Amino acid sequence: MAAHAAPATRWPARTPHEELRPDAALEGSRVSATPYQRSRPAETVAGFLAAASIFVSLTGIAYRPLRLIPFAVLLALIAVGIGGRSERLATYAVAIGAVSFAAGLAVAVVTSRPLW
Repeated sequence: MAAHAAPATRWPARTPHEELRPDAALEGSRVSATPYQRSRPAETVAGFLAAASIFVSLTGIAYRPLRLIPFAVLLALIAVGIGGRSERLATYAVAIGAVSFAAGLAVAVVTSRPLW
């Protein structure tokens, strides 16, 4: 026969905490959350402009940098001006446009391709 173990000491199901009182809901919750904010349509357009600017800037490195990249930088600056939710993406688009301009001109000169 199996030997019976000593009875385990009983602990409460949970320890009493101040936060777990039944009337705690009356004081308000202790959860912080930010409300969902809908973006304006202009902010959505700014995000698309910034993404298009990055694409055109990178395309301008391989094909006609003086035609494409200034247009891409202009799109990026418009996106920065609109601002909003995609302001960081638009800032990156301006920086990518500047780097692409220098790289595109260098590639065009080294490979003897037309600038425009």
